[in-house]
Amino acid sequence: MGFVRGARHRPRPCCVREHRTVKMTGQFPPRLTFHMSDTSPAPGFAGMTFDDFLFRPQLGVNTSRQGISLASRLTAGIELELPIVSANMDSVTGARMAEAMALEGGLGVIHRGQSIKRQADKVAAVKRSYSAVIEHPHCLPVGTTLGDAQRFARRHKITGILIETAAGSGVLAGLLSSRDMPWSGEWRDRRVEEFMTPVERLHTHGPDISVETAEQVLFDRRIERLPLVDADNRIHGLITRKDVRFLRERPFASKDHKGHLLVAAAVGARGDFIERAQALRAAGADCLFVDIAHGHSIIMAEAVQALRKALGDVPIACGNVATAEGGRFMRDIGVDAIKVGVGPGRGCRTRLETAAGVPQLQAIREVWTAVGESVPIIADGGVRYDKDIFLALMCGASTVMLGSALSGTDEAPGRVIEDPATHTKKKIYRGMTSPEAVLESLYEVDDDDAIEDALDTPAEGQEIQVPYKGSVSGILHRIRGHLRSAVSYAGAKGLAEARDKVTPDPLRFLVPLSESSRRESYER
Repeated sequence: MGFVRGARHRPRPCCVREHRTVKMTGQFPPRLTFHMSDTSPAPGFAGMTFDDFLFRPQLGVNTSRQGISLASRLTAGIELELPIVSANMDSVTGARMAEAMALEGGLGVIHRGQSIKRQADKVAAVKRSYSAVIEHPHCLPVGTTLGDAQRFARRHKITGILIETAAGSGVLAGLLSSRDMPWSGEWRDRRVEEFMTPVERLHTHGPDISVETAEQVLFDRRIERLPLVDADNRIHGLITRKDVRFLRERPFASKDHKGHLLVAAAVGARGDFIERAQALRAAGADCLFVDIAHGHSIIMAEAVQALRKALGDVPIACGNVATAEGGRFMRDIGVDAIKVGVGPGRGCRTRLETAAGVPQLQAIREVWTAVGESVPIIADGGVRYDKDIFLALMCGASTVMLGSALSGTDEAPGRVIEDPATHTKKKIYRGMTSPEAVLESLYEVDDDDAIEDALDTPAEGQEIQVPYKGSVSGILHRIRGHLRSAVSYAGAKGLAEARDKVTPDPLRFLVPLSESSRRESYER
């Protein structure tokens, strides 16, 4: 390190820029203390993430936290009562998780690491699981054996089957319920019409019946199912007592205008993504997530354009980005929601392998400063505690995507692993670019070029074990409670009011933490 001999100013290392202060220690090399200026598009957030702040408590205005609304937008046309989205990862969201998320007021995004048919089948299963009216109920024709009917019921997880006069006729012949099926295996070769309740003895109704009237009929007749047929006994739908009760008991569940649960699904941006998107939309997907690691790219722009051409105005959430420029790019190509986060998740190694990324709270704030409320933001990754969800929402996110936090639950795909030495239970969580996830996703791929390309691409994800946590409903119940408490501390009556108050200028409400105050706050 050279110094200028005879210079009048104090010597300084020639490699240090003017705006940095140099502290000389008398030893060589000198110790440097850097004071970096904040050139981030989100002033005050440069280099900051969730553990760098506390929220300054405000005057409470709620007499009870139980009624605090957490409703927030996923897209302009989709609102969630709980602003939580389960990640489109093969160790997080299949049909079971997506159903559970919707029942709790959130949303599940079914992963794309599988064949088009399997993914579409899972979407269809969620859409059929609960609804006011089952529009296309499962049917079997007269002549089916009892054994085949039992296997059919198990496969579709139903306890009642409408019987048609002939395969594909759509004309009701009767109803076979689980109570009609003998337990003994010796009856399996007998035909269903020997055991079903024939249409002449069934209580049916026209297809224009209201849910309220259907509920009254089900109660008055003491029946579990009400087939909807026209004057020619053609099947138009089915209403069950279970589904009507669900609508009454879970008014906060995420449902479409027909009462079906909301569900989203992920697609890529190359290969068969258009075919996949069309199949998912046909199966009932309410929103598509275009899922690529580097969303701020020409590939993403071309994919969105192709999807719009093929599917029209289907809601599309795209990501991932982490900068103001990325946010403006997403807005300008016409996406309906922006997924924010490059490398903060536990299953991701992008920052370790490529050095690409932005601290997550800074990333959320940068994108919000670029797009404001014109496009909803989904904060994806970096959440370790429930308070991180609240900070993400206050700094610009409309919803928060969770991965590892939900992966240890019963509803997440995968088996529970028990360690006999410690008697602890765990499940596998992995990034979708981990070697394990990539290999499994290739099992059903017929494209040799795609397989070779995937295998030649270095991994940017990893597989880890996470503690087993039981049902996801318990986790979502806890998150709901903590978010309501946080909204109360923010001095607001609901999440929307809190965001209106805080998001325009969150630094008015945030306290930056020193190392000692961070330890005081978060080390227990």
